[in-house]
Amino acid sequence: MKLSGLQIFWLMFTFETGNMILLTVSPVIEDAKQDVWIAYLIASLLGVLIVYIASKTALLHPKQTLVQFSKSVFGKWIGTFVVLIYLVQWYSVVGNILREFADFTITILLPLTPPWPLFITMLLLMIYVTFIGGIEGIGRCSEVFGPIILFSVIILVIFSLKDVETINLMPVYIDTGFFSIWKGALTPLAFLGESVIILMLASFTDNPRNVVKSAVSGIALAAISATLVGLCVLLVFGPDISAKLRHPTFDVVSYLSIMDFIQNLEIIAVLVWILSVFIKLSLYFFLSCYGTAQLFKMKDWRKMIWFCGIFFFILAQFFPDTSYTLGYMKTYWTQYALPINMVGIPILLWIVTKVRKKMKVSGTM
Repeated sequence: MKLSGLQIFWLMFTFETGNMILLTVSPVIEDAKQDVWIAYLIASLLGVLIVYIASKTALLHPKQTLVQFSKSVFGKWIGTFVVLIYLVQWYSVVGNILREFADFTITILLPLTPPWPLFITMLLLMIYVTFIGGIEGIGRCSEVFGPIILFSVIILVIFSLKDVETINLMPVYIDTGFFSIWKGALTPLAFLGESVIILMLASFTDNPRNVVKSAVSGIALAAISATLVGLCVLLVFGPDISAKLRHPTFDVVSYLSIMDFIQNLEIIAVLVWILSVFIKLSLYFFLSCYGTAQLFKMKDWRKMIWFCGIFFFILAQFFPDTSYTLGYMKTYWTQYALPINMVGIPILLWIVTKVRKKMKVSGTM
């Protein structure tokens, strides 16, 4: 299984864009109000820094995944504990997003449908692409879906320009202050920080020299896209209304009307989100299966697919509805996963590896 630099780029972009656009706009506007664009810019810069450090760390251990080199860096027991921390994140996020996918689809498209058929449908697609193609198959899907998502976001932003009210940007900073803006930035930063999965993906690349450039570019484009969409929501609805809406991006798209002819563009927003969620779920599904198999030294990692498929179906059934998602983001995701999984451990891996390499060169080890 090999990934090209272009596939890494589109994986990073597609993986991040859909959920960021759908789930982060309302919480950010609630905290940062009319300074939502500043919060997104802060999150974008820090998100790019996170993926840069993670990419550099992965390249210090060529042809090894996080599961393998964490043990060589921290030792067997601490390294295993570090891997378990990431597995908890990967497993929990699949269950959460599966539930979120089903609830959103039921609310928007299929109000009389129970969740379980949607769980099974998405899981079967994930199992198929993972079993048949592995990470390479997911990468090829992202090459197809990524440009579609990017084009759709550009079109929707352009179409919303006629409804913007620049007065919604005022006043800048005075009514919010740094603390509120920083609090608002944490939510999109926690999503962008998921790019630390490059610690696993870098070992699959055919040309490691392209990893940093491709990963950073993909995250930067996803961050820019989310920033533009958040800005459009603010300019169209204003901070007060936007903060009260659960999915303000979808509501903006529903509001669009071009010459009373181009209307009902919600399906484009749904398409963007479903394509992005499929890539995100498939990627986390692969990481969960492959990472667990490596942890337990299984020769055939594909055997984990069947266990994980059943486990995720049960987990999604027990996850609360989408109202829990915001609580999940503001508690576990921003208070634990962000500082530990996305910032602390990658930096620690990078520092310890650098120190050990210098000590080995100087002959003190």
